Amino acid sequence: MDATASTAVLVRNQSGYTDLAREIRESDLLERRYAWYWSRIVIAVLAFAGVWVGLFWLGNSWFQLIIAGFLGVLSTQFGFLGHDAAHRQMFRSAAWNEWTARVLAGVFAGLSYGWWRDKHNRHHAAPNQEGKDPDVAAGVIAFTASAAAARSGFTRWVLLRQGWLFFPLLTLEGLNLHLASVRTLMRPGSVRHQRIEAALVLARLVAFVVVLLLVLPLGKASAFLALELACFGLCLGASFAPNHKGMPIVPPGGRPDFLSRQVLMSRNVRGGPVVDFAMGGLNYQIEHHLFPSMARPNLRRAQPVVRAYCERLGVDYTEVGLVESWVIVVRHLNAVGLRAEDTFDCPMALQLRA
Repeated sequence: MDATASTAVLVRNQSGYTDLAREIRESDLLERRYAWYWSRIVIAVLAFAGVWVGLFWLGNSWFQLIIAGFLGVLSTQFGFLGHDAAHRQMFRSAAWNEWTARVLAGVFAGLSYGWWRDKHNRHHAAPNQEGKDPDVAAGVIAFTASAAAARSGFTRWVLLRQGWLFFPLLTLEGLNLHLASVRTLMRPGSVRHQRIEAALVLARLVAFVVVLLLVLPLGKASAFLALELACFGLCLGASFAPNHKGMPIVPPGGRPDFLSRQVLMSRNVRGGPVVDFAMGGLNYQIEHHLFPSMARPNLRRAQPVVRAYCERLGVDYTEVGLVESWVIVVRHLNAVGLRAEDTFDCPMALQLRA
């Protein structure tokens, strides 16, 4: 495609997003859903209190592992609620959203709101773009060809098996998120309201361990903690990974328009109310990326509007089932690790590359 045609695509898609945004606003899909969010927050807090009542009631018992698994799932739901508040989906007031996110993440999930917000905002600004999106940056898992090429020794051994190792490794993600939060909060000037946030996060993490040791002997307390962290990490990772992993990677110099950047690099996951709950609304990833401040329950209603617009503009709209999305993630990571095929070319990004 020549430069003139590329410019035409850019202008068309920018205009398309403007028209789409207008239709979404006129449909009242950007309105707040106060009752929906308050009810979810109250239910989650009551469930959290019930966990600790159940912990003391059961006492020294291996049945505590049931509570540990439930707490891991519940912590994930608090993470989703914190995510929504951080995106200003809950309230009109920026301060209300910020402090709600800080409390939900810090007190109930043990995560730093400031650390997460900075990382997540960079992801939304450039999803799946090398050098900009922290979610595809080099780590234990290599998500791009350039990251894979730099591996050697033991990391090379992991690379060749990373697709199969991905979900087992997610059981460590809960611990990794807590450590990343603490490291950030220990660094002076790293986040706003650092002292308050550090107090919330550290109090939650320390109190959690102390209570476990008061109720359970060391062995059972360790098993409880390990299972809770494993469930937390697995639930979060299994919800976030299907949204972008295996979608096109934008090269460092790529400059796709906003609509293409958010739609072509994202994947929706279908499955109904159960999947909506389990993934915290992140299964409507395309709609979320196009309208980050849209209240979670409105994403489902916006989906047919967004999909119809994408079809009209000729922009690929990807949606698969939950299990299929996980299979795609595993296959993609194995392909990166084995370098058996090049999965990284994004036609739209290449057309609009600087």
